[in-house]
Amino acid sequence: MRRLDLFRRPTLAAVAATATLTLAACGGSSAGAGTTTTQADEADCPGEVLDVVVSVSQWGSIVEQLGGDCANVTTVLASSAVDPHDYEPTTADIAAFSDADLAVLNGADYDHWAADAVATSGSDTAVVDASEVVGIEEDGHAEDEEHAEEEEHAEGEEHAEEEHAEGEEGHAHGGVNPHLWYSPEYVQDVAAAVTEQLSELSPDAADHFAEQAEAWEADLQPYLDELAALETAAAGRSYAATESVFQYTAEAIGLTDATPEGYRDAASNETDPAPGDVAAFEAALTAGSVDVLVYNSQTEGSVPEQLRAAAEAADVPVVEVTESAPDGESSLVSWQLDQLQQLSNALGGGQ
Repeated sequence: MRRLDLFRRPTLAAVAATATLTLAACGGSSAGAGTTTTQADEADCPGEVLDVVVSVSQWGSIVEQLGGDCANVTTVLASSAVDPHDYEPTTADIAAFSDADLAVLNGADYDHWAADAVATSGSDTAVVDASEVVGIEEDGHAEDEEHAEEEEHAEGEEHAEEEHAEGEEGHAHGGVNPHLWYSPEYVQDVAAAVTEQLSELSPDAADHFAEQAEAWEADLQPYLDELAALETAAAGRSYAATESVFQYTAEAIGLTDATPEGYRDAASNETDPAPGDVAAFEAALTAGSVDVLVYNSQTEGSVPEQLRAAAEAADVPVVEVTESAPDGESSLVSWQLDQLQQLSNALGGGQ
């Protein structure tokens, strides 16, 4: 997906320039993607060791823990410096998906390159697509495809191709929020689906996978406890966001989204907001109708920075979140807990 000037993550080239290195443009290099592989311990695995490929880091750490001693887990995009929407898989990436026993994808057009790699590989790689597991495609992409098919039958192939081209312009998500790892419910559903698939592929290791899942659930509990505690602080409170990254978590704790609709739609579709939408956002901050500004610090651009400055001028607390875990942070729980504790402090519930 092409990110416009007002909403873009730092590209790999920009990060490289900061480090005074010379690298290729964003998305073409596995080295730049920070691809990682954790090795299984075959001696301690009671069944067949599986090769698992995960498209993005948000799910990588979860799958690593669930696989335990019985899975070699490769995470293709393990670096936060690369935008998953724009990534172009290398030959090695495509081969990894083709050779894998299991591929774990986010779906919802977030990592379309990974879905394409699996679909065109001609292999029998099993797939866990998070968006399909939680059913969000039913209201978004799936309906778009059904509509396109109806248009094709009714008005001919030429018209259908024109509609498809228009839908692909800007590569928007069509109203579907793909940041599924921000939903505590979705995270648990996807983890259960991964455990089920691992057990089917290596049945002799099913008890091992069940033990890993139990340990993962125990590690997740502090995150769930913090969410439950935040429900009280969030009651009757509102937030506005520079991007939709935090939406599922906000919904889970009952925090009301006060982001102006026009701005929210533009950010979701990764297009530039109209000046009037930006003005409405600033007015909401100034008027005190927003309790917290949620700011995605992994994007850069004049509009998010302008809104942050407006929030600070109006004494509206700013909570920084990130689309993916910062480099060096290997745990979903600790990453999310840091952000939730920021939010608790902003809402007056911190210790």
